[in-house]
Amino acid sequence: MSNDSSENGTEFDESVIVVGGGPAGLSAALFTAKNGLETTVFDADETWMHKAHLFNYLGIGSVGGSEFMETARQQVDDFGVDRRQGEPVTAVNDDGDGFTVETEDGEYDADYVILATGANRDVADNLGCSFTNDDVVDVDVDMETSVSGVYATGAMVRPEEWQAAIAVGDGAAAALNILSAVRGDHFHDFDVPADAERVFGEVLAE
Repeated sequence: MSNDSSENGTEFDESVIVVGGGPAGLSAALFTAKNGLETTVFDADETWMHKAHLFNYLGIGSVGGSEFMETARQQVDDFGVDRRQGEPVTAVNDDGDGFTVETEDGEYDADYVILATGANRDVADNLGCSFTNDDVVDVDVDMETSVSGVYATGAMVRPEEWQAAIAVGDGAAAALNILSAVRGDHFHDFDVPADAERVFGEVLAE
């Protein structure tokens, strides 16, 4: 399955790089790729989810953190995300009309960057993002930082509320704001049964 499964099969020229592959980062990637944006995730696999077991995630009765991550990764893979496991980001540079993301393996360009590196806020700090008095990354309601086009999510922006459900919501908010900017209007990713049948076809559960 590729991101041709976006609404009306529409794809866009804009690209998104997500730094971090925990719940926040994968949630953001799911929304952007699903709706036609070229999406790359760099994941060092340092998420706290590997130490977790979820009983408090709405709609899921009980699931191990690593099992949750396996399902989430498969979701984004199915929608065509370029997920680069084990390739940590060393720097993000603002080029004025986009961003260059550096790793030990090379450099990658993107129109938007979503930071999802948990309590490690070094990349945001080096990029020049503003911080609050609590020493977390300062974002607006759409999760955008003081650097236009850069978003921060999850534990990066919260001193205490480190929950998978909150992180997933942050990632979705960032992605929807980017999609609204790209499309030039408020965007709502709201699927109906016909969408599921169109996307998944014969593999759709009864």
